[in-house]
Amino acid sequence: MRHTSKEWFGATRYWSFPVSAMPVVAACAYLLWKDYDVRWLCAIPALVGNVVFHAAGNLLSDWWDYRKGVDNEEAYAVPNLVFHQFEPKEYMCFSVVLFAVGTAIGLLLTLLCGWQLLIIGGIGALLAASYSFFKFRAMGDIFVFTCFGILPVIGTSFVAAGFIDWHILVLSLPLGIFTIAVLHDNNTVDIATDKASGISTLPMKIGEETSVKLYIVYMVLPYLFVIVFCINGMLPFAALASLLSVPIAYSNASTAYGYFSKGREAMIGLDQKTAQLHLAFSLLLSVGIIIQSFF
Repeated sequence: MRHTSKEWFGATRYWSFPVSAMPVVAACAYLLWKDYDVRWLCAIPALVGNVVFHAAGNLLSDWWDYRKGVDNEEAYAVPNLVFHQFEPKEYMCFSVVLFAVGTAIGLLLTLLCGWQLLIIGGIGALLAASYSFFKFRAMGDIFVFTCFGILPVIGTSFVAAGFIDWHILVLSLPLGIFTIAVLHDNNTVDIATDKASGISTLPMKIGEETSVKLYIVYMVLPYLFVIVFCINGMLPFAALASLLSVPIAYSNASTAYGYFSKGREAMIGLDQKTAQLHLAFSLLLSVGIIIQSFF
C-alpha cells in the first residue's frame, strides 16, 4: 500500500512534537539569559535530533501497543494500525529509519561537542527504544519526565554552551509536568482497555476519579513552579509571561472536570489539547526569558 507524505507524517503523531522541541528552545533561551555564547550550529541539529527520536519512539510505541493488543477497536487508539491503514512492518521500518537519522545527528554532534554527549544521547535513545517496557509497568510518567524534562535541557546546555549548567534543570519541572499530563490523559482514557490487555499504568493503580483530579493538579503545578523560581531568582521575572497561557490550562482543567458529570468521554482528546498547552506555555516562557536577556 502506497502512502502520501502527509500520511507518513501523520503516523508520527506530529501534534506531540512540542513536548520534545520546546525544552530545547526554552533551554537556549535560558542560556541566552545567562549570557553564554550559544553555539547555534549545534543547538539547531540538537532540536531536530530530539524531534526525530521522539517521532521514532512514537512509531515504535504504537507498533508495540498494536502487537500487544493494547490498541484495538474498543480502545481510543491511533487508528492507522488498528484499521490497517498502515501495516505493522511499515511502522517498524519507518521507526528504524528515524532512529538511524537521529543517531547520525547525535554522532555528528558528538564529534563537534565532545564524547560526553554519548552518555546523554545514549540514555535518551535507550529510553526511547524501551518506552513500552516502562509504559506497561506503570513507569511511563518517570520515562516521559526523564526524556522530555531532564535530558533535553541538560543536553542542550552541553551542545549549545559547551558544558552543563545544572541550574537549567529548573526548566524540567514545569515542562516535564505538562508532558506527563499528555501521557496521563491518554492512560486515563484507556484504563479499561489497558487493564483488559494485562498492562499496568498509574491511572489504573489510582483509579479514574483520582486520575482526573491529578490531571487537574498537573494543570496548576507548572505555573506555581515558575512563580516560585522567579521569586527566588532562578528564572527572570519575564518568565511570568508563561502565565498568559493560564486560560488554556483552565479550559483543559474544566474539560477534565466534566468527567464527574459526563464520564470518561470528557477526557478524550485532552492529550492533544495538553500538547497545545505545552507549546503555548513553553513558547511564552522562552520569549519572556529571551526578552529579559536583553536587559
